[in-house]
Amino acid sequence: MSGPGPVLVRPPVDGPAGAVFTTRAGGVSEGPFASCNLGWGQGDTPEAVRANRVAVCAAAGLDPARVAVGRQVHGTEVVPVERPAVEGGFAAALDGWPDGDGLVTATPGTGLAVLGADCLPILLWRRDVPQVAAVHSGWRGLADGVIERAVAALGDPTRTGAAVGPGIGPCCYEVGEEVRARFAARFGPSPLRGRHLDLAAAARAALAGAGVPPTAVWVLETCTRCDDGRWFSYRRDGAATGRHAGIVWPAVSASTP
Repeated sequence: MSGPGPVLVRPPVDGPAGAVFTTRAGGVSEGPFASCNLGWGQGDTPEAVRANRVAVCAAAGLDPARVAVGRQVHGTEVVPVERPAVEGGFAAALDGWPDGDGLVTATPGTGLAVLGADCLPILLWRRDVPQVAAVHSGWRGLADGVIERAVAALGDPTRTGAAVGPGIGPCCYEVGEEVRARFAARFGPSPLRGRHLDLAAAARAALAGAGVPPTAVWVLETCTRCDDGRWFSYRRDGAATGRHAGIVWPAVSASTP
Protein backbone atom coordinates (compact mmCIF):
# COMPACT_ATOMS: atom_id res chain seq x y z
CA MET A 1 0.00 0.00 0.00
CA SER A 2 1.01 3.62 -0.50
CA GLY A 3 1.60 6.48 1.93
CA PRO A 4 -0.15 9.90 1.65
CA GLY A 5 -2.46 10.34 -1.30
CA PRO A 6 -4.36 7.48 -2.90
CA VAL A 7 -3.94 4.21 -1.03
CA LEU A 8 -3.08 1.45 -3.50
CA VAL A 9 -2.86 -2.31 -3.21
CA ARG A 10 -0.16 -3.76 -5.44
CA PRO A 11 -0.61 -7.44 -6.29
CA PRO A 12 2.51 -9.55 -6.93
CA VAL A 13 3.07 -9.35 -10.69
CA ASP A 14 5.54 -11.92 -12.02
CA GLY A 15 5.95 -10.56 -15.51
CA PRO A 16 6.72 -7.46 -17.57
CA ALA A 17 3.70 -5.51 -16.31
CA GLY A 18 2.44 -3.35 -13.47
CA ALA A 19 -0.87 -3.57 -11.61
CA VAL A 20 -2.70 -1.81 -8.79
CA PHE A 21 -6.05 -1.89 -7.06
CA THR A 22 -7.21 1.42 -5.68
CA THR A 23 -9.10 1.80 -2.40
CA ARG A 24 -11.55 4.49 -1.34
CA ALA A 25 -8.88 6.24 0.76
CA GLY A 26 -6.69 9.20 -0.14
CA GLY A 27 -8.85 11.21 -2.52
CA VAL A 28 -10.78 14.49 -2.52
CA SER A 29 -14.41 13.38 -2.98
CA GLU A 30 -16.87 14.06 -0.18
CA GLY A 31 -20.03 12.61 1.35
CA PRO A 32 -20.96 9.09 0.19
CA PHE A 33 -18.15 9.28 -2.40
CA ALA A 34 -15.40 9.91 0.17
CA SER A 35 -12.74 9.95 -0.73
CA CYS A 36 -11.00 8.40 -3.76
CA ASN A 37 -13.99 7.85 -6.01
CA LEU A 38 -13.02 7.07 -9.61
CA GLY A 39 -16.53 6.47 -10.98
CA TRP A 40 -18.72 8.90 -12.87
CA GLY A 41 -22.50 9.08 -13.09
CA GLN A 42 -23.45 8.34 -9.48
CA GLY A 43 -23.57 11.97 -8.30
CA ASP A 44 -20.00 13.01 -7.50
CA THR A 45 -18.57 16.20 -9.00
CA PRO A 46 -16.53 15.92 -12.21
CA GLU A 47 -13.75 18.00 -10.66
CA ALA A 48 -13.34 15.54 -7.79
CA VAL A 49 -13.43 12.46 -10.03
CA ARG A 50 -10.84 13.93 -12.37
CA ALA A 51 -8.59 14.95 -9.48
CA ASN A 52 -8.81 11.46 -8.00
CA ARG A 53 -8.02 9.83 -11.34
CA VAL A 54 -5.00 12.09 -11.87
CA ALA A 55 -3.73 11.35 -8.37
CA VAL A 56 -4.14 7.59 -8.76
CA CYS A 57 -2.28 7.61 -12.08
CA ALA A 58 0.52 9.66 -10.56
CA ALA A 59 0.82 7.23 -7.65
CA ALA A 60 0.96 4.31 -10.09
CA GLY A 61 3.45 6.06 -12.39
CA LEU A 62 1.05 6.31 -15.31
CA ASP A 63 0.09 9.06 -17.74
CA PRO A 64 -3.72 9.43 -17.32
CA ALA A 65 -4.00 10.37 -20.99
CA ARG A 66 -2.78 6.83 -21.79
CA VAL A 67 -5.21 4.99 -19.51
CA ALA A 68 -8.35 3.50 -21.09
CA VAL A 69 -11.61 2.37 -19.53
CA GLY A 70 -14.74 0.87 -21.07
CA ARG A 71 -18.43 1.51 -20.50
CA GLN A 72 -19.24 -1.46 -18.29
CA VAL A 73 -22.45 -3.22 -19.31
CA HIS A 74 -22.01 -6.63 -17.63
CA GLY A 75 -21.20 -8.19 -20.99
CA THR A 76 -18.41 -10.41 -22.34
CA GLU A 77 -16.87 -8.13 -24.96
CA VAL A 78 -13.05 -8.00 -24.75
CA VAL A 79 -11.87 -4.91 -26.62
CA PRO A 80 -8.31 -4.58 -28.02
CA VAL A 81 -6.76 -1.24 -27.01
CA GLU A 82 -3.80 0.48 -28.64
CA ARG A 83 -4.60 3.87 -27.15
CA PRO A 84 -7.58 5.31 -25.25
CA ALA A 85 -10.64 5.54 -27.51
CA VAL A 86 -11.61 8.95 -26.10
CA GLU A 87 -9.33 11.97 -26.34
CA GLY A 88 -7.68 12.85 -23.03
CA GLY A 89 -7.95 9.37 -21.59
CA PHE A 90 -8.96 8.38 -18.09
CA ALA A 91 -8.82 11.78 -16.40
CA ALA A 92 -10.22 14.01 -19.14
CA ALA A 93 -13.07 11.85 -20.42
CA LEU A 94 -15.71 10.82 -17.87
CA ASP A 95 -18.14 9.44 -20.43
CA GLY A 96 -18.34 8.59 -24.12
CA TRP A 97 -16.30 5.39 -23.79
CA PRO A 98 -17.25 2.40 -25.97
CA ASP A 99 -18.76 -0.69 -24.35
CA GLY A 100 -16.26 -3.16 -22.96
CA ASP A 101 -16.15 -5.12 -19.72
CA GLY A 102 -12.87 -6.61 -20.89
CA LEU A 103 -9.87 -4.74 -22.31
CA VAL A 104 -6.60 -6.10 -23.68
CA THR A 105 -3.40 -4.39 -24.84
CA ALA A 106 0.20 -5.06 -25.78
CA THR A 107 1.11 -1.38 -26.07
CA PRO A 108 3.75 -0.57 -23.43
CA GLY A 109 2.69 2.13 -20.99
CA THR A 110 -0.99 1.96 -21.95
CA GLY A 111 -3.08 1.38 -18.83
CA LEU A 112 -6.36 -0.52 -18.71
CA ALA A 113 -8.80 0.37 -15.92
CA VAL A 114 -11.94 -1.40 -14.72
CA LEU A 115 -14.18 -0.01 -12.00
CA GLY A 116 -16.07 -1.79 -9.24
CA ALA A 117 -18.22 -1.40 -6.15
CA ASP A 118 -18.93 -5.12 -5.42
CA CYS A 119 -18.17 -6.65 -8.84
CA LEU A 120 -14.68 -8.09 -9.18
CA PRO A 121 -11.91 -6.21 -10.98
CA ILE A 122 -9.63 -8.89 -12.43
CA LEU A 123 -6.19 -8.06 -13.84
CA LEU A 124 -4.31 -10.42 -16.16
CA TRP A 125 -0.80 -10.38 -17.56
CA ARG A 126 1.47 -12.57 -19.62
CA ARG A 127 4.43 -13.65 -17.54
CA ASP A 128 6.75 -13.78 -20.58
CA VAL A 129 5.81 -10.82 -22.78
CA PRO A 130 4.38 -7.33 -22.10
CA GLN A 131 0.69 -8.00 -22.74
CA VAL A 132 -2.18 -7.46 -20.28
CA ALA A 133 -5.94 -7.56 -19.87
CA ALA A 134 -8.44 -6.12 -17.39
CA VAL A 135 -11.90 -7.50 -16.67
CA HIS A 136 -14.95 -6.12 -14.88
CA SER A 137 -16.69 -9.23 -13.61
CA GLY A 138 -20.00 -9.43 -11.80
CA TRP A 139 -22.11 -12.55 -11.70
CA ARG A 140 -23.42 -12.10 -15.26
CA GLY A 141 -19.99 -11.69 -16.79
CA LEU A 142 -18.64 -14.62 -14.79
CA ALA A 143 -21.51 -16.87 -15.81
CA ASP A 144 -21.30 -15.83 -19.46
CA GLY A 145 -17.53 -16.32 -19.84
CA VAL A 146 -15.89 -12.88 -19.83
CA ILE A 147 -12.87 -14.20 -17.91
CA GLU A 148 -12.30 -17.05 -20.36
CA ARG A 149 -12.53 -14.62 -23.28
CA ALA A 150 -9.95 -12.31 -21.72
CA VAL A 151 -7.57 -15.21 -21.08
CA ALA A 152 -7.98 -16.37 -24.67
CA ALA A 153 -7.20 -12.84 -25.91
CA LEU A 154 -3.80 -13.05 -24.21
CA GLY A 155 -2.92 -16.13 -26.26
CA ASP A 156 -1.22 -18.56 -23.87
CA PRO A 157 -3.01 -19.36 -20.59
CA THR A 158 -0.11 -21.40 -19.26
CA ARG A 159 2.01 -18.23 -19.28
CA THR A 160 -0.70 -15.97 -17.86
CA GLY A 161 -0.91 -14.60 -14.32
CA ALA A 162 -3.97 -13.09 -12.65
CA ALA A 163 -4.97 -10.94 -9.69
CA VAL A 164 -8.55 -11.00 -8.43
CA GLY A 165 -9.36 -7.71 -6.72
CA PRO A 166 -11.88 -6.54 -4.14
CA GLY A 167 -15.43 -7.77 -4.48
CA ILE A 168 -18.39 -8.65 -2.36
CA GLY A 169 -17.68 -11.76 -0.32
CA PRO A 170 -19.70 -14.93 0.20
CA CYS A 171 -20.54 -13.61 3.68
CA CYS A 172 -22.75 -10.91 2.13
CA TYR A 173 -23.67 -11.94 -1.41
CA GLU A 174 -27.04 -13.65 -1.25
CA VAL A 175 -28.47 -14.54 -4.67
CA GLY A 176 -31.58 -16.22 -6.03
CA GLU A 177 -32.00 -19.84 -6.98
CA GLU A 178 -31.69 -19.15 -10.71
CA VAL A 179 -28.24 -17.58 -10.25
CA ARG A 180 -27.10 -20.37 -7.93
CA ALA A 181 -28.24 -22.95 -10.48
CA ARG A 182 -26.33 -21.24 -13.29
CA PHE A 183 -23.13 -21.20 -11.26
CA ALA A 184 -23.55 -24.81 -10.12
CA ALA A 185 -24.01 -25.90 -13.73
CA ARG A 186 -20.96 -23.97 -14.92
CA PHE A 187 -18.51 -24.32 -12.02
CA GLY A 188 -19.83 -27.10 -9.78
CA PRO A 189 -20.39 -26.63 -6.04
CA SER A 190 -17.19 -24.68 -5.22
CA PRO A 191 -18.67 -21.12 -5.51
CA LEU A 192 -21.88 -21.94 -3.59
CA ARG A 193 -22.27 -21.15 0.10
CA GLY A 194 -25.87 -22.06 0.83
CA ARG A 195 -27.95 -19.12 -0.42
CA HIS A 196 -24.77 -17.10 -0.97
CA LEU A 197 -22.32 -16.95 -3.88
CA ASP A 198 -18.52 -16.74 -3.71
CA LEU A 199 -17.53 -14.62 -6.72
CA ALA A 200 -13.81 -15.01 -6.07
CA ALA A 201 -14.11 -18.82 -5.99
CA ALA A 202 -16.03 -18.69 -9.26
CA ALA A 203 -13.29 -16.48 -10.76
CA ARG A 204 -10.65 -18.98 -9.65
CA ALA A 205 -12.65 -21.77 -11.30
CA ALA A 206 -13.06 -19.76 -14.51
CA LEU A 207 -9.34 -18.99 -14.66
CA ALA A 208 -8.44 -22.64 -14.04
CA GLY A 209 -10.94 -23.77 -16.64
CA ALA A 210 -9.36 -21.36 -19.14
CA GLY A 211 -5.94 -22.92 -18.50
CA VAL A 212 -4.35 -20.43 -16.09
CA PRO A 213 -2.27 -22.35 -13.52
CA PRO A 214 -3.85 -22.05 -10.04
CA THR A 215 -0.44 -21.14 -8.63
CA ALA A 216 -0.40 -18.07 -10.93
CA VAL A 217 -3.61 -16.63 -9.45
CA TRP A 218 -3.57 -14.15 -6.52
CA VAL A 219 -6.79 -13.22 -4.72
CA LEU A 220 -7.28 -10.21 -2.48
CA GLU A 221 -9.17 -11.70 0.47
CA THR A 222 -11.74 -9.06 1.46
CA CYS A 223 -15.41 -8.13 1.22
CA THR A 224 -16.44 -4.77 -0.19
CA ARG A 225 -19.72 -4.74 1.73
CA CYS A 226 -18.09 -5.52 5.09
CA ASP A 227 -15.10 -3.18 4.88
CA ASP A 228 -16.54 0.30 4.45
CA GLY A 229 -13.22 1.91 5.35
CA ARG A 230 -11.45 0.53 2.27
CA TRP A 231 -14.08 -0.15 -0.37
CA PHE A 232 -17.18 1.24 -2.01
CA SER A 233 -20.20 -1.10 -2.09
CA TYR A 234 -23.40 -0.74 -4.08
CA ARG A 235 -25.13 -3.44 -2.06
CA ARG A 236 -24.25 -1.72 1.23
CA ASP A 237 -24.77 1.93 0.26
CA GLY A 238 -27.06 1.95 -2.77
CA ALA A 239 -26.70 3.93 -5.97
CA ALA A 240 -25.00 6.94 -4.36
CA THR A 241 -21.62 5.35 -3.84
CA GLY A 242 -18.26 5.58 -5.52
CA ARG A 243 -16.09 3.21 -7.49
CA HIS A 244 -12.60 1.87 -6.89
CA ALA A 245 -10.52 0.43 -9.73
CA GLY A 246 -8.11 -2.17 -10.94
CA ILE A 247 -5.47 -0.89 -13.35
CA VAL A 248 -2.92 -2.93 -15.29
CA TRP A 249 -0.35 -1.97 -17.91
CA PRO A 250 2.44 -3.57 -19.97
CA ALA A 251 5.90 -2.50 -18.91
CA VAL A 252 7.72 0.02 -21.05
CA SER A 253 10.50 -2.58 -21.27
CA ALA A 254 10.59 -6.22 -20.32
CA SER A 255 12.92 -5.43 -17.42
CA THR A 256 10.91 -2.49 -16.01
CA PRO A 257 7.49 -3.50 -14.61
